Amino acid sequence: MPATAPAHHCRLLMSPWPGLHAASLRSARHFGRHWHEGFGIGWLEEGAQRSASGRGPVDAYAGDLISTNPGEVHDGRPLGGDSRGWHIVYIDPPLLASLRGERADALALARPVLQDAALRASMRLLLRRLLDWNASRDSGTALAVEESFTRAGAMLLQRHGSTRARDDQSPRLAAVRDALADAPATTPSLGELAALAGSSRWQLLRHFRHAYGLSPHEWLLQRRAERARGLISTGLPLADAAAAAGFADQSHMTRTFARLWGYSPGSWQRAAPG
Repeated sequence: MPATAPAHHCRLLMSPWPGLHAASLRSARHFGRHWHEGFGIGWLEEGAQRSASGRGPVDAYAGDLISTNPGEVHDGRPLGGDSRGWHIVYIDPPLLASLRGERADALALARPVLQDAALRASMRLLLRRLLDWNASRDSGTALAVEESFTRAGAMLLQRHGSTRARDDQSPRLAAVRDALADAPATTPSLGELAALAGSSRWQLLRHFRHAYGLSPHEWLLQRRAERARGLISTGLPLADAAAAAGFADQSHMTRTFARLWGYSPGSWQRAAPG
């Protein structure tokens, strides 16, 4: 008999502005290594989770806050049970930085797992108000969301913010990464990327994974998914967004969304404002 897919449920919650959305999940899935362009801050509602982080493997339990920095490679799987439930809010760096008038590239969250009951309560209120706004989409509720986000974000930065470490990656590896980011329609070969890095193909694979946590192909798929998500938010049809982002077809984009984030492009399209 075919294997049964792990139980999984995800609900997306958008906000009145670009740069802020949330997700509520109950899942038995093991999410592979990936990253987000923005900050992630949430909490485990039930169960426990083990994950990779920028500081090595970490465990989180019900009531703990979990966080990721932009570009921080992480994964996640249940710990001590079949599944876990969590809520998480994703914030674009400029939006979070605007709360303190700082440079977006200077901010970081200090630890991947936090214990802070007051911040958790503030995040719960933000989630409830996002639920209300997604049901009504009215301006009065939008103001309530803005107030809750401002309070929760300011508390997050005051209690757990830090300065992001300077990026000391090799300029040649950065050139490889940029070449992948700038190639939505055509993909450079591994040989071409190795020549750009001034190394052998094997050396490039080792050095790139050490620097960015993923292989060049894995990083490219992640970047294409982020690009497609942005295009879908502008109203572009799914098939057109898949092609513009460099996916072979819409089904390939759908599989990548599900593997990285636990929801489909169609779910993102339906949740988007307007």
